[in-house]
Amino acid sequence: MAASKDSLKQTIFVALIMCVVFSVIVSSAAVILKPMQEANKALDLNKNVLSAAGLLEPGMSADEVNAEFAKFQVKLVDIATGDYLTDDQMSGLGITAEGYDQKSAAKDPAFSNALDSKVDIALIKRQANYATVYVLEDDNGQLDRVVLPVHGYGLWSTMYGFLALEGDANTILGLSFYSHGETPGLGGEIDNPSWRAQWPGVKLFDANDQLIITVDSKASGDSVIDGLSGATLTTRGVDHLVKFWMGEHALGPYLEKLKAGV
Repeated sequence: MAASKDSLKQTIFVALIMCVVFSVIVSSAAVILKPMQEANKALDLNKNVLSAAGLLEPGMSADEVNAEFAKFQVKLVDIATGDYLTDDQMSGLGITAEGYDQKSAAKDPAFSNALDSKVDIALIKRQANYATVYVLEDDNGQLDRVVLPVHGYGLWSTMYGFLALEGDANTILGLSFYSHGETPGLGGEIDNPSWRAQWPGVKLFDANDQLIITVDSKASGDSVIDGLSGATLTTRGVDHLVKFWMGEHALGPYLEKLKAGV
């Protein structure tokens, strides 16, 4: 009987030791791998920004991607005014342009606001007060291109991406989605290079500064992107998210200032 109790104690002791050992191993691995994970996360973002801007070349190494991305200025835009946040403003808010997470900010009442359903055509519910934009200037200090964050709900998921514009703040360079859960072969075709190839050269606004960009299989015109076959709700979601973010309740005021050279 005593031997049985000793055996049980030994089993429990060994199990506890193993739990501690494996906990230490897992914790150590998480700490060791975190810098690598953060680097890969940053690289993925950089690739998507460059892809939208038409600057991602096939076969680019990580160093080449990061070097090309480093040419961009990362800035925060106050969505309410369309102005860039100053260093003093960011300091007062306890944020930096590089460290700001717009996705997380949209969930924080201190950094976001709830949208009225009449305005919220992209179905995002809450909008961050500040948006991260990526600005590239030419050798003369003039705006060459700007990459804007966009997101909105499709059929199954919130689609997150970037819309890039030429220096006129009107002509589209490209659209790239980096996160979504749309149906492969249907709504998932937003990642298809042939569908994305429709976007470059399309205008957002007409001569009267009216937003005319449309994503619709049944419409036609110079500023119409053909929708996705068999994916009506995803198509509608892309149409609405572009119209929302380029409109007056989101980045429209910022685009007006860019076009005016302010």
